[in-house]
Amino acid sequence: MRLWSLHPSYLDAKGLVALWHEGLLAQAVLSGQTHGYKNHPQLERFKAQPDPQAAINAYLLDVYWEAERRSYRFDIRKLEVTRPSPKIRVTEGQMRYEWARLQNKLLRRDPPRHKRNTSATDVQPHPLMEVIPGEIESWERLSS
Repeated sequence: MRLWSLHPSYLDAKGLVALWHEGLLAQAVLSGQTHGYKNHPQLERFKAQPDPQAAINAYLLDVYWEAERRSYRFDIRKLEVTRPSPKIRVTEGQMRYEWARLQNKLLRRDPPRHKRNTSATDVQPHPLMEVIPGEIESWERLSS
């Protein structure tokens, strides 16, 4: 499961669709509808929110809007965006780590998207995220 801190516009088609599906899985876990993945480290920042369900739904809403911008057809009825959610803090180190990880994936999977992303001078976070100083998040499981 990868719930990117990066703005969804940086993802390729495969990554955006995967993010939607993994976000829906996270939504099910956080609402107690499934027992798998309940201790997944990517969920820690959502669990730490005052209203984890509102947070994951707000997160997914921005993924939905990116899909709409690309004329993909994600089902908004899967979301319950009825309550506002405060911003989730993410460290600069986490953003750098995720950016490098995404660019490495895109180099193999979607070279044109990788090239387009290399022109980004100020990498934007997911709209729900607020970037703060710091190293890679403690919940991150570093890939080799």
